[in-house]
Amino acid sequence: MISLSSGETRAALWFFGAGRFAARCLSVLSREISFDLVVTSPPSVGGRGLKELPSPVEEACLELGITPHRSGSAGKDEVLLSALVETPPLAILVVDFGQKIPEPFLSEPAGGCLNIHPSLLPLYRGAAPVQRSLLNGDSVTGVTLFRLVEQMDAGPILLQEEYFPEGTETAGELLDILAEKGSKLFLLGVKCIIEGTCSFIEQNSESATYAPKITNKEAEVSWHSSAERIVNTVRALNPSPGAFLHTGSKRLKIWSARACSLSGAPGEVLGFDDGFPVVGTAEGAVVLLAVQPEGKRKLDGSEWARGLRLKKGDFLH
Repeated sequence: MISLSSGETRAALWFFGAGRFAARCLSVLSREISFDLVVTSPPSVGGRGLKELPSPVEEACLELGITPHRSGSAGKDEVLLSALVETPPLAILVVDFGQKIPEPFLSEPAGGCLNIHPSLLPLYRGAAPVQRSLLNGDSVTGVTLFRLVEQMDAGPILLQEEYFPEGTETAGELLDILAEKGSKLFLLGVKCIIEGTCSFIEQNSESATYAPKITNKEAEVSWHSSAERIVNTVRALNPSPGAFLHTGSKRLKIWSARACSLSGAPGEVLGFDDGFPVVGTAEGAVVLLAVQPEGKRKLDGSEWARGLRLKKGDFLH
């Protein structure tokens, strides 16, 4: 584990997070450092029987032997506000938390509130940077460690690292990769805060782009789109919410697909590649590798095609 000592005083660190990306960062960082306080959101209610569903960060805490503090509104949480005054941390890592962090949290810690954001800020500020990057077919992405300010994702940058996707990663896989890289940047950031050698660079807001949450409408794909667009959407929306299209009156989710050079009418089964159906689009074709019919389990594309007895020349409409 890295040393958090500065002189004779141990530097305290807090972690605020809730979602899957935050859980991955916490798991990675816990190999190297111990957080004095982990804060997450209260459980949501859902599923059969309306059970309490703990946040991904709380689930990670259970595996790590950490007892988290649940807070639905950190800015009004008397326990947190008192602790901030009595034993202020060196820095607070806020990642994938889902709550806006107000004062005095932004200014009270000597190192402020730091955030791991899975994009090369000021590009893709907002809730869905990885998904938007994949939708746009970007050849490069990355991760940024920056200091939080009142404006969303607009604070000064401490460290950044580029990453060049291989062209097959899903959003979930890419988020895991960037969580690993971002966590390493945070460790470097803590080191430079302790040593007093940090150099923050202000963002150029004129170059900023934004990454709003994915809407349900955006999850629907069409054979009348290009093969590249369909594949990008499938990658961007895996694992959630999943890209889909309609075949007859039923939804068909597409979990994995790749483009190929064949061409034909949109929705036409052009043939098979090792049993996987090849379907025409407005430009090129896609090979369906994994699908999920409405109300059924996820299936290998070849298994699904055999079950439907698909043949060349059929149409998926």
